[in-house]
Parts: sequence; C-alpha cells; structure tokens
Amino acid sequence: MSSLTVSMIVKDAQAFLPACLQSVQTLSPEIVIADTGSMDSSIAIAREFGARVIQIPWNNDFAEARNRALAEARGEWILSLDADEQLDPTAAASIPALLGNRAASGFQVTIRNYVNSPNERIWDQPPKVNDSLLASAAAFPAFIEHENVRLFRRSPEIYFLGRVHESVGPRIREIRGSLARANFAIHHFGFAVDEATKARKNHLYREMGRQKLQEFPQDWQAHFELGLLELEQYKNLMEARTLFSRACELNPSAGVAWFFLGLTIFRMGYFEDALNFLRQADQAGHKTALVAETRGDAHYNLGAYEEARTSYEAALKRQDGSPAVHAKLCLATVRAGRTEKGLARLRGALAETPQLAELHEGLILTLVFLNRIEDAARASEEKLRLVPGLLPGDYLRCASLWAQVRWWPRSACAVEQGLQVFPGNSQLVRVLDEILQASVSQTS
Repeated sequence: MSSLTVSMIVKDAQAFLPACLQSVQTLSPEIVIADTGSMDSSIAIAREFGARVIQIPWNNDFAEARNRALAEARGEWILSLDADEQLDPTAAASIPALLGNRAASGFQVTIRNYVNSPNERIWDQPPKVNDSLLASAAAFPAFIEHENVRLFRRSPEIYFLGRVHESVGPRIREIRGSLARANFAIHHFGFAVDEATKARKNHLYREMGRQKLQEFPQDWQAHFELGLLELEQYKNLMEARTLFSRACELNPSAGVAWFFLGLTIFRMGYFEDALNFLRQADQAGHKTALVAETRGDAHYNLGAYEEARTSYEAALKRQDGSPAVHAKLCLATVRAGRTEKGLARLRGALAETPQLAELHEGLILTLVFLNRIEDAARASEEKLRLVPGLLPGDYLRCASLWAQVRWWPRSACAVEQGLQVFPGNSQLVRVLDEILQASVSQTS
C-alpha cells in the first residue's frame, strides 16, 4: 500500500488536538505538525501521539505554513487536517483503496462543519439536520457541508496557494492533474466556538484577506471571500458591494458572486437592482433556494405579492422543508388576495410541525395583517405553548396583542409566563405593572 503522511499546522489547539490525533492514529505512521507558536500544551500533546513537530514562524500566511509542513513529509500521499477536525471512523477502511488510484492527483473530501443553530449558513449553503453517529458531534443540531482537496499526492508540483482559504486544488488544476471524489468525510468543529474566538478569527481573516487581494488583484475569489466577511461578519454593505461587484467583473460566470451582490443590494434597500443581480445568478446556473427566496423578499418589499408568491414557490421546489419560506409564502399568498388558501396552507404546515417558530410567526403576522387581533393573540399563545427556546419579546408580543383587545387577564398571564422563564426581567416587570394599572383603570 502507498504510504500516507498526516500533515497539519497548529497553534494553541489543546482543546481539540487529542481527538483529532486519535482519529488518525492508526491510519498513518507519520504525522507532521508545524507549530506556529503555541503557548499551551499543544506540542506536548502532539508528541504524546508520536507526531514529529517542527516549529515555524507565523507570517500571516496559511499557505506558507502548510507548505513548510509539506516539505517535512515523507509519505507518497498527504492527508491535510486542522486541529479542530476529526477524520470519520469509516475513513480507515476507505483510504487505502483511494491511495491505489493511479490516475488521481488528489481527492475532494466532504467536510461537515458543525454549527450551534439550524439557521446558520456557510456561503449560501443551508444546514442539514445532524445525523452523525460520531460522539463528539452529538451535541450539535446541524452541519453544513463543503468540499476541499484534503487527500493528495506528495509532489513538488502540488502545494498550497492562497494566504487565507488556502488549497492545493487550484495548483492541481494548473498542472492539469486529475481530481476525484473521496468516499469519506472530515468533521469540523471550528465554527461552533464562542463569540470571542470567532471575533479573533474574523479579524485575522480580514487582515489576511486584504493582503491576499494585494497579492492577487485579478483573483475573483479573493474579492468574493473578503466580500463575504465584510457582509456577514462586519455588516459593511458598501465595502461588500464593491468587492462582489469586482468579483462579478472578473468572473461573470460566478453565479454565487452575483447572488451575494444581489443580497447585499437587497439589504441596502435597492430592491429593483437586487432583482437584476439575482436574475444574473440564475442565468449563471446558481439556481439555489436562497436565490429564489431573496427574489421573493425583493418582490414582497416592492408590493408585488403575486410575484413574491411565485418566487417562494420556486424556493420550496429547490429546497423543500424550509419553515421560514413556508411562512413567507403563506403571507404573500394572503397579501396577493388569496386569504383562505394562505391561512389553510400555514395551518396545515403547523399541524405537521407545531414546534417550528417560523410557522407560528407567519400565522401571527398574517392575522395581524388581516386585523384579526384576537385570533393573532390566540396564535401567539399557541406559540408560547408549543415552541421551545423563546425570548422575552415573544411573551411581550402576546401580551400586547391581548392588550389591544383589552383582555387584561390573558395579557397579564402572558407576561407572568415570561417571568417564570426570565425571572426579574426588567421589561417584563414594567409591562406587567402597566397591564395591571390599565386593568384597574378599566374597572374603576
């Protein structure tokens, strides 16, 4: 069998490293770790697992660091991992056959990125319900998949490119090597970290992304990657628009860049312009559910409710099962003049999945729009009864709806329920006092 080296770069990874190394310990006799300045016990942990550790300077360049680790490898094949990843247990049985593939220069590997919320996204990829049997993944509700070249031949011609979001994939394509698809997965836990760690990572990636742009000013993906960071993490819409626009100029066939340009313009409130860019995304082949949903949102904000309804229908055809889109579809249907059809569809969806907050929200908003306030209040009560993980605002909104029809005992009851979940919450306490005063005034 061809020999394999596990290659990694590491810094202050003691929380993740033991599980990572445990997942590859029986797979390869050689593990090479380039440490970029750990101050914790990472180096000691690595050596306990038999890894060969080299210490290298950190120059704000992931590709450079990974290539330094590659230079120390002796195996015929390289498996590249991060410390916050684990190799799937099935990989040990799958990899030997892949190493015998004489035609392939590398393999695209599926990476499961675990997230703390089923509403998170990476790029515009929706999350999937976590079905993993891996014990360390059990606590996460969902994961989002992407692919990267992680298993590849060791060759002087194959090396990492890109200061950030680095990969050997572009280099393999440059030398016209063949890429196949691996039949195993890597589990990644780096997105499920605390907010302070996320903030530090975002700051680093922003700095490196700007340096990457200076080095590769004609690289559309460098503009796109930095645009994503500016949009999603820093909410810098003007800069994101500039970056996505340049990405589209450099690569007009990049449908994903057209989509995020459209999304940015939508968030800036230019709905007609957003629709034009979203059409470009579709024409470039990027026919995702989120493109159709955003198109529906733009039509809805323009008051074109029938067009919004059609777009939401298209989104559900592209990716069925999104409760938020179901709710939007029903509200658009009602506002397009098909009241009973919209309500019936929404209530049918709620009967199937009564725990989904988005569907309850859709029903409440629809009833408020129809000025059926008492019905909206009852729907809000149902949300309090059936949906887990509510916020103080959910109880306050229910109380407000009952207050509008002057049903003070039920209004007070909603706030009291909230105080059982959030004892001492100042806003809930204040509103309860106002409700009790209003109730007294009405009866006196």
